[in-house]
Amino acid sequence: MSEFERKVAVVTGGGSGIGEAIAKELARAGASVVVTDIKRDAAERVVTEIESAGGTASAFEANSALAADNERMVRFAVDTYGALHLAVNNAGIGAAPQPIGEYDVEAWDRVRGVDLDGVFYGLRYEIPAMLAAGGGAIVNMSSVLGSVGIAQNAAYVASKHALVGLTKVAALEYTAQGVRTNAVGPGFIDTPLVRSSLSAEALTALEQEHAAGRLGTDAEVAALVLFLLSDKASFISGSYHLVDGGYSAH
Repeated sequence: MSEFERKVAVVTGGGSGIGEAIAKELARAGASVVVTDIKRDAAERVVTEIESAGGTASAFEANSALAADNERMVRFAVDTYGALHLAVNNAGIGAAPQPIGEYDVEAWDRVRGVDLDGVFYGLRYEIPAMLAAGGGAIVNMSSVLGSVGIAQNAAYVASKHALVGLTKVAALEYTAQGVRTNAVGPGFIDTPLVRSSLSAEALTALEQEHAAGRLGTDAEVAALVLFLLSDKASFISGSYHLVDGGYSAH
């Protein structure tokens, strides 16, 4: 039997990047996966690729910053597959770099709305569904910037720090009832967006900020997430796990 056979999972921001890698790995391990994204065509592409590989998945369009969309997402998962056992609250955004004294207030609200409020909304509706299913596991996607700072990114850094605290509270409240919650903090991950936004010199400098001498991969983050969702991690809850190639060791 596959590790997550007969398990139902939701992955927010599953239409690209880390979320896509996690959704595909969950499906490969036997889970029925609801791939949610604000871009429906992106979610549908991932679902098509999962199904082509023999997995089970459905696409769901949702804006993670809206409580109602999170409620609809959970209801869709339960209505479609009968329950909810696993969740990865992965959707996140950033904003243009700017110092706090000049920070655009709308940008602050927009980033916090997805990166922090959106995760709270996810937990708000995922946890009752998991309790009804007899238990489950949740991973919230923080960042290495949930433990260290970086200049001119106040909204992102503050939201990712707060997300770690939110994860601890969820674990304290629900682990004894069978729902574990953990956070993962990726370092800088090698994506087309990162490579296209940096000069060769800047990319090399960023790579050297990591003790590993390189950027991470989506697959490396997905491997950690799947471990935390699995029964192998049954005594792990309320923890914050870095996968940052030594970036935060400086």
